[in-house]
Order: sequence, then C-alpha cells, then structure tokens
Amino acid sequence: MSWEWQDIWNDLNNSDFWTNPLTILIIGAVVTISIVLILQKLIRTFFKKTSFISEKKERTIESMLNSAIRYTATISYIIFVLNTVFDIDVGGILAGAGVLGIVLGFGAQSLIKDLLAGLFLLYEKQLEQGDWIKINNTFSGTVEEIGLRFLKIREWSGVLLTISNGQINTIENYNMEEMRVLEHITTSFYQNPKEVFQVLEDICEQLNDELYPYLKKGISGEPIEPFMVYGMSSVNDHYQGYQYTITGLCNDEVYFTAAKETRRIIAENVYENGLNMAEQHIDIRRTKS
Repeated sequence: MSWEWQDIWNDLNNSDFWTNPLTILIIGAVVTISIVLILQKLIRTFFKKTSFISEKKERTIESMLNSAIRYTATISYIIFVLNTVFDIDVGGILAGAGVLGIVLGFGAQSLIKDLLAGLFLLYEKQLEQGDWIKINNTFSGTVEEIGLRFLKIREWSGVLLTISNGQINTIENYNMEEMRVLEHITTSFYQNPKEVFQVLEDICEQLNDELYPYLKKGISGEPIEPFMVYGMSSVNDHYQGYQYTITGLCNDEVYFTAAKETRRIIAENVYENGLNMAEQHIDIRRTKS
C-alpha cells in the first residue's frame, strides 16, 4: 500500500467515520443488498443446473424463495439499524409483557394471514408461475410472481395486478394438465336435428384431423378424449332453439388456441351447410290505452 493510501486509511481509522450513523446505514444497506443478490443468483444457478422437477415448479419455488429472502433481509436490516444506530434492544422490547400482543392486535393478523395463505398456495399446488388463472371470479391473467404476501398476475390487457394472498377466496386454474373444450351450438326449432347431428359429426372429424396436436394423449399416444358430439344438451335453449354440444380434451397450455380454432371450424361448417341458427326474438305487445 502506497504512503498516500496508507495515510488515507489511517485517517479513516482515527476518525469517527466508522461510527457515523450515516456510514452505518449505507454500509448496512450495501451489505444487505449484496447478500440478497448473491442468494438470488445462487438459487437461480441451482435451478438452472437441476431438472428433477418441471420448469414451472422451479420458477414457482424460486419466486417464493426470492420473496422470503427479500422480507428476511429487510427485517434484519431494520433490526440492525435499531440496535446499532438507535441503541434499541428490539428483542427485549418484543419480549416485554403485552407488547407482542399489542403488535399482533394492530395489524400483524393480516400479515400472518397473508404469509400463511402464500405458503398454502405453494404447498397445496393450487397454482404455479406461468398459469392462467381467475381470482375470486373477477380478475384473470397469467401468474408472474408468487410471493409470501402478494400474488402478481398479468392481465391480458397488460395490466399487472397485485393482490394480497389473504384476499384470495377462489382460484380457477386453466393450467392443470388438461382442459376440456366445450362448444355449444343452438339451432332454430325449424332445423331438422338429424341433419344437424350429421353436420356435427363431420365437424368433429375435421377437428380431430386439424387439431390433433392439441389433444391430450394417453400412454399409448392416442387422444384420451377426441372431439365428439356430446349430444343435444337442451331442447329449449333460452326459448330460442335446440342446443348441441361438442367436447374435446386438450393440453392445458394450448387450451385457448384449441378453443379458438374449434369455434372457427364450427362456424365455417355451419355457414357452408346452411344450418338455421337460433335467433333472438322480441315480442312487443300493444296494450289498449
């Protein structure tokens, strides 16, 4: 070490630089952030080099661990600052009679509720990162991050929705290995059902041919449930006509594409075969004044 740098180092040691509260805050923050980044990098590297679970599960666990690391680091930094800078014995205060109960009574219940709900989401495998879900029958989108307190989903419009885990009551998950395409066709009462069934059978043959890659396959490699005519599901669908249903079991990750293509093929065939579809009728009755 040169004399110039040695002099600077000696000056720093002899001064109040290391005991300055601002210095302690900055150094503590740098150390905390560095530890968080290092741990997150180690976790990311670990999952990249392993393949004992699926990639979606790896992303889900990684997201939860990163959230736990951030919360732990933040709380540890706050305790460090209180103990070092302000000379406050946090442990002694929390251990004091009634203090912990007061803390729990003024808001910690919601925090604990969120933490437990987040752990249950992960443990019970209700969702994974990348799943398309609907929450509380209101919000729908792709899961971007599963945290200890919050769940973040990206709506189709691009909006990022953040909801606390404790507020989640119901979850509809569209990515649980399989999804069934259900399409209903309602024809006029004047359309011959025999003709409709024949057209729908032809449609199912085309669906199984064109959408074969989307169908869920069994161990033998054959579709578990190919597209088929389920039957007439209503003889008076909302007082408009006869309702028929086509079903097919597909892979969850291609459900929306399979459903769109199914509707397209059905619509094209209905038009080409000239089937009379149901139309809404509004009866207007005049009353004598």
